[in-house]
Amino acid sequence: MNSAIFILTGTFLLAFYLGIRARKGQEMKLEEWAVGGRNFGPIIMFVLMAGEIFTTYVFLGGSGGAYRMGGPIIYIFNAFCYIVPFWILPPIWRYAKKHHVLTQSDFFSKKYDSKPLGLLVAMVGVVSMIPYIVLQLKGLKIIVSETSYGLISPNLAVFIGVVAVTIFVTLSGIHGSASTAILKDILLLVVILFLGIYLPYHYHGGIQPMFETLETAKPGFLLIPDEGYSISWYISTCLTIGLGQYMWPQVFGASLSSKNERMLRQNAAILPLYQIILVFIIFIGFTALLQIPNLQGADTDLALFKIVKATFDPWVVGVIGGAGILTALVPCSMLLLTASTILSKNIYKAVKPDTSDEQIGRLTRIFVPIVALVSLFFTFYGGNSIIALLIMAYSFVLQLFPPLFCSLWKKNPVTKTGAFAGIIAGVIMVAYVTLSSATMGTFFPKAPQFIKDLDIGIAAIVVNVVVMLAFSAITKTSVKVETEAEENVV
Repeated sequence: MNSAIFILTGTFLLAFYLGIRARKGQEMKLEEWAVGGRNFGPIIMFVLMAGEIFTTYVFLGGSGGAYRMGGPIIYIFNAFCYIVPFWILPPIWRYAKKHHVLTQSDFFSKKYDSKPLGLLVAMVGVVSMIPYIVLQLKGLKIIVSETSYGLISPNLAVFIGVVAVTIFVTLSGIHGSASTAILKDILLLVVILFLGIYLPYHYHGGIQPMFETLETAKPGFLLIPDEGYSISWYISTCLTIGLGQYMWPQVFGASLSSKNERMLRQNAAILPLYQIILVFIIFIGFTALLQIPNLQGADTDLALFKIVKATFDPWVVGVIGGAGILTALVPCSMLLLTASTILSKNIYKAVKPDTSDEQIGRLTRIFVPIVALVSLFFTFYGGNSIIALLIMAYSFVLQLFPPLFCSLWKKNPVTKTGAFAGIIAGVIMVAYVTLSSATMGTFFPKAPQFIKDLDIGIAAIVVNVVVMLAFSAITKTSVKVETEAEENVV
């Protein structure tokens, strides 16, 4: 047994201890359990929101994307992701506090005075979060397998990790997620900064020589191409990610735990600083491309660990693996918490409206292991199509943005029927393009290249907005006609 395994095990046990200990001194009623009594300060909000954004997808996919894509990987530096929440989260928080909203579904249900719409949003949220959990668990399998040098069974590690997260989420709720997020952020920052600086200097004598060597070896690799990952692809991808990032139910829910709306704006202003570490993740991917070439397909996501294992002693690999484990467990904890809250409060109670708050609190904790078991099943037996499912899930939650945005206006132009119809139309469009592998080029084969390269999410949003506004206009007109008819009768 090498030193890497001891470090991996120690990091995991420390995270589990912090997650359990977080419940100390807290009265775990549902609002405290789910949103921390809306009392989290700037530091906790910072690490909690970062914990939902910087997951295994960034840890593995960021370096792998740099290895595979080259210049277009800069799409991960998306300032739009922080401009949107700066403006929309404070009014959402105010409304949520006033009306005791705990979930995204609650918000839609209250805003549009429509339980069916709240139920639809809840279903879209849960369906979207399951593949996101599975993605984290598949990432955990890769991390454990690579950093333990194959000595720890990946499936066993995932099972133990899910059990541990289930326990501390059930006991500590969002407090457990926040405590482990602090450990994760400290370790992740140290690891990524070290690797992103050390590896280019170790192999090339500096960051500039690394870029010069890469340009010589692969001319044009650092540029955005004229086709494919072109500038129109880049802009449309940033737009869809920026609009959709805070539509994820767990991210939306985490924002409700803020002490006040000012904290949310402060968090949106300083969170882009966290993206500085993405620069160093890209440096890791570029260095790996030069030192370990010819990784293909899904193996490109192993770029970080391949070069780490080729460069460092096992104990260093263990520290890096420990950081990677936390990038899986922290997001999983928030995903489990949010999915369970939605299932109990917004789906179960919609079916049985006479359920008391005490019963909802108990049911929420019961749903935590149920969601965990479903996610485990798809992790072990879901095949490799989960990436396609995640893309579809991301586009699903994006369909919630238009009606949410309009609901923040002083005079909302969207009716509950319009919101419902728009979301349904957008979801159907997303399902179609995902299952058929359609692109903008499929819909517009004779269009200019910049149209063909647009992210397909743009098409789904356009369909959503058109249907939403059309149905809203029709239903508003019919309501007006009925009102006038009633007044004439009187």
